[in-house]
Amino acid sequence: MKQLETDVVVIGAGTAGLSAYRNAKQFTPNVLMIESGKYGTTCARVGCMPSKLLIAAAEAAHNIEQAPQFGVMSEPAKIDGRAVMARVRSERDRFVGFVVDAVEELPAEDRIIGHAKFLDDQRVQIDDHTVITAKRFVVATGSRPNIPKPFLAFGDRLIINDDVFDWQDLPESVAVFGPGVIGLELGQALHRLGVKVKLFGVGGNIGPLTDPVIRDYANTVFAEEFYVDTDAKVSDMKVVNNKAQLTYIDRQGQAQTEQFDYVLAATGRVPNVDLLGLENTSLELEDHGVPLADPHTMQCGSSHIFIAGDASDQIPLLHEAADQGTIAGVNAGRYPDIRNGLRRTPIAAVFSDPQIGMVGDNYAQLTANYGECGCYEIGEVSFENQGRSRVMLKNKGHMRVYAEQGTGLFLGAEFVGPAAEHIAHLLAWAIQNKMTVPQMLDMPYYHPVIEEGVRTALRNVNAKLKFGPDIIKHCLECGPGA
Repeated sequence: MKQLETDVVVIGAGTAGLSAYRNAKQFTPNVLMIESGKYGTTCARVGCMPSKLLIAAAEAAHNIEQAPQFGVMSEPAKIDGRAVMARVRSERDRFVGFVVDAVEELPAEDRIIGHAKFLDDQRVQIDDHTVITAKRFVVATGSRPNIPKPFLAFGDRLIINDDVFDWQDLPESVAVFGPGVIGLELGQALHRLGVKVKLFGVGGNIGPLTDPVIRDYANTVFAEEFYVDTDAKVSDMKVVNNKAQLTYIDRQGQAQTEQFDYVLAATGRVPNVDLLGLENTSLELEDHGVPLADPHTMQCGSSHIFIAGDASDQIPLLHEAADQGTIAGVNAGRYPDIRNGLRRTPIAAVFSDPQIGMVGDNYAQLTANYGECGCYEIGEVSFENQGRSRVMLKNKGHMRVYAEQGTGLFLGAEFVGPAAEHIAHLLAWAIQNKMTVPQMLDMPYYHPVIEEGVRTALRNVNAKLKFGPDIIKHCLECGPGA
């Protein structure tokens, strides 16, 4: 067994791991990076980039279908599934290639291939060939799709999002389970590309939304385009004649039995920590085996072990993984000099149509933090009659914005509507700069633009806000401006 010693070991070469490696290198040249699979981030291989390629094709087809509403006549779109998937795979491989090239530019002596398992707080074993003793570690092992056991009844008809991007052609039908970000994006895209899609969920949730008004609106809007039941009752799941067959209660309360080419399980992801041997360390673990970590330092307890990215089970987004990797790498590099890193305003976008955006504190967080004290207000706007949205025939949407009583501080927003990916950035910047609603209303708004709808929502909440010492005194327990 080969024996190595180093200052820092980074386990995982994805977005968080690469960021951790580069930042740890600022403080010590002795950093090793371990990867058990193929190089290439989740985002590039099976996540944000290939999904957007499929969505782009779907949008092109949908635009042709919508053209007659503008008085522009055209032939119905003809979907060449093989050509669609060829472009998805080709561009996906291009994005992955950039990541692989970046990894392979790193010193060969710093890269080790194999599965790492902790032997104790100071040592990891790589497969059956190497034991590394290190002073600090960064766990950046990512996540994998979660597949509920009942779905295994579908056998080889069961797929995950990773499988979609290796298709040679589009299937005729897919049942999608899980109306979260992945399920909603892929389900709608496949529908627009001519695939028969039914999207099933439980509990009424859709996307990452927590605001009941926005969630109900989203459920209505998406169900108008294709079959979406976010509180479905599904049973009798099995394979019949090489097809996935299931029985469900439709929206009219009738039992339906239907067959599909595939069942796509978009039922969440789980951190890849269960095979790391963390039980051999002194770390305090959550119920699912994830180490407890400070989100500002990414330090696990008071130990010399740090965690970053999807493995941390905090916010599974690429930009968050990069930030966490930076924080973990810097702190692992200069340990024991631990410092808080930059944590940005939370921002999320779903690339459906209409899009979904969330920034800052969401509705669930606000109701938990503020309770029934009335120390925050909600403003809202519909995009159905908003000028620019109607011009573009993109007038489906609803926004709710949240602001603090007494201070007028803008706290967050949840919304469905056009250009949500761009509006979310503007609102996130306002939150990070601790802007008040009056300050945001002082900003310029061109005409006609979709952002005028944001101004309407801000005006709505501003009219409800009360300023001054009395309301601040009432809200002291909530922490005005916190």
